[in-house]
Amino acid sequence: MSITSNLKEFFSLGALDTRLDPTTAQNKRQQATKKKATPSKWGTIEFKFYYIVFIIVVPLMFKAAREASNETNPNYPRFERLLSKGWIFGRKVDNSDQQYRFFRDNLFLLCLLGVIHLPLRRVLTPVLSIRKRTHFDLVFGVIFLIGAHGMNVIKLSAHLAINYAIGKYIKQRKVAIWTTWIYGVSTLFLNDWYGMQKSGISFLDSGFKGIIERWDVFYNFTLLRMISYNLDYIEREQTLSIPSAKGGSLIDLNDRERLTAPLPLEDYNVFNYIAYVLYTPLFIAGPVLTFNDYVYQSNYQQAVSVKDKKRIFIYFLRFVFCLLVMEFILHFMYVVAVSKTKAWDGDTPFQISMLGLFNLNIIWLKLLIPWRLFRLWSLLDGIDPPENMIRCMDNNFSALAFWRAWHRSFNRWVIRYIYVPMGGGGSYRILNSLLVFSFVAIWHDIELRLLMWGWLIVLFLIPELSASMVFRKYDQEWWYRYLCGLGAVVNIWMMMIANLVGFCLGKDGTLQLIQEIFKSVSGVSFFIASSISLFVASQVMFELRQAERREGIDVRC
Repeated sequence: MSITSNLKEFFSLGALDTRLDPTTAQNKRQQATKKKATPSKWGTIEFKFYYIVFIIVVPLMFKAAREASNETNPNYPRFERLLSKGWIFGRKVDNSDQQYRFFRDNLFLLCLLGVIHLPLRRVLTPVLSIRKRTHFDLVFGVIFLIGAHGMNVIKLSAHLAINYAIGKYIKQRKVAIWTTWIYGVSTLFLNDWYGMQKSGISFLDSGFKGIIERWDVFYNFTLLRMISYNLDYIEREQTLSIPSAKGGSLIDLNDRERLTAPLPLEDYNVFNYIAYVLYTPLFIAGPVLTFNDYVYQSNYQQAVSVKDKKRIFIYFLRFVFCLLVMEFILHFMYVVAVSKTKAWDGDTPFQISMLGLFNLNIIWLKLLIPWRLFRLWSLLDGIDPPENMIRCMDNNFSALAFWRAWHRSFNRWVIRYIYVPMGGGGSYRILNSLLVFSFVAIWHDIELRLLMWGWLIVLFLIPELSASMVFRKYDQEWWYRYLCGLGAVVNIWMMMIANLVGFCLGKDGTLQLIQEIFKSVSGVSFFIASSISLFVASQVMFELRQAERREGIDVRC
């Protein structure tokens, strides 16, 4: 194989997740996708012009970010205190993001835990004659939880017990569903207000708190699994009450069929529940796997086989590549420290916008890297959860498509348990989206700025949905692609503003950026030039997706 072919395979969607591999798709679907694809435009004069724009603009973006966040910037003394000793060419590293610092500082311990967990299963399973994988997961998960959270396990156990009782013993289906949701969302508020406060019970307050005292930090992901168990059990119990739906094969189910796998009702027992919630490779941060999918892969038919060794190795290399990219950015662009200290006085609109953009890229990477490590661990253990990040953050032009590619397993969870039960994309699509993003914002953190972020996302969905409905009938016209490019520019600006408010610059920094853009001729010139660049980028993104369709891949994002 040529270098180009190897690189293409390395960065392909199929290398991330077999769910995205065209060779695993149904042939009819592949053929239909290929027929919709347009002829390649990579060699046209139009795209040769786009290549020139990329060669000029992308280096300027890196240059602007470095100038706004490096030793040469006059604001450097304001954020220098947040920098730490680095390991690349003697440079300091921006390790000031608390969330990523926890992962980065404990990476060795996490890898060591994986090295202990994987061989231990292979050794103990035949020795102890363990018939079901979930039995091992239960025991290892409990030991891991005690080591991680110490006496705080009692608090988490109380939540697990109450949730289990709600799903198992409330017989009225609708009451059980509503009680599950009310209790689940309430615990987010309760843990935010009281999670780390002293209980007044001496052995709880002064006892061993484990390696990770902040048990409440990981509770949000635990809650998703708790809700998944209850709703899967309630759905299965209802299905069994319908005579025509009692049966069903448990052989060769694909990833969609596993969501509603016809498991025997006895599989929804307390031991499988705890094993699922505490499954160690995915406990800390996911990716999110539904209860049905976990039990099916654990005890009936694993989705990962010996044939997948090459794919898992490529996935490992992709993880290492992303880890090194993150280290490079943290050593050469101190954008997180700048945003924390709001040290952007005197910077140009271009520089401020690049501070925001590279901050968003770091947020993308700081989530992608742990998720890929935990998913790699799970794949090596024989369980295949969905890939969370299937697109580079910068390779997005649609708000709708963006959320299909960002935290994909959570997106699938939300669609299954909230969006579809509420009616999906019917008459109340905007209202359902508002409900979804309100939950997503509260789930992330109990902060007004995140609620504002969620509501802004929904507000910005309206123009895209409206334009799609009006202009879809013209999709065969020559000018349709360029019109979509203009819409993409507007979408990208709105997505950046929403995410800058929610996760990077905050309301004050984003307002300052907007004011800097429109209060001067240079700012307006920057806005025009950047919009043209975004239009060029959108055309390249369109063609990348057409290239995927020519191979039979359409992931709708």
